[in-house]
Amino acid sequence: MTIWTTRPETTNDITAIRDINLAAFPTSGEADLVDALRADQEAWIDGLSMVTEGSDGTLVGHALLTRCLVDGAPALALAPCAVRPSAQRTGAGSAAIRAALDSARSMGENLVLVLGHSDYYPRFGFTPASGFGIRAPFELPDEAMMAMALDDTRPVPTGTIQYPAAFGV
Repeated sequence: MTIWTTRPETTNDITAIRDINLAAFPTSGEADLVDALRADQEAWIDGLSMVTEGSDGTLVGHALLTRCLVDGAPALALAPCAVRPSAQRTGAGSAAIRAALDSARSMGENLVLVLGHSDYYPRFGFTPASGFGIRAPFELPDEAMMAMALDDTRPVPTGTIQYPAAFGV
């Protein structure tokens, strides 16, 4: 398995991050979402957009955490996560996600939410959000909306997730 280098994005990475998302997804939706979130001063948190670098310095992965709310209390949304097709299934995405979660923890954040594959995100500690009393603002399978407390000693808010406007929900 490859050992990946992760770090927070810089302004020099913006084009490469867009390219990663364009390569990883069938439409420009996720790339456009990253750009819109970066422009949203209430959602964007410096240091929580992480990139994964190959040994040659080429960016191959990206994971983004932005501010969302649960009934008015602060939380983070993990989305999107993307890896260039040539580096998928190599740990590049996992490295970016772990780095983002570690950075969030070091910043004193606690609750992280993700809408995603129930066979992928539990490896990071995510469990169904319903177990925390958290629900999405739209209908979806229970196992698809997941949550994780970064500090088990702190309380977690309950209620409905309020995403930044860029998510369109």
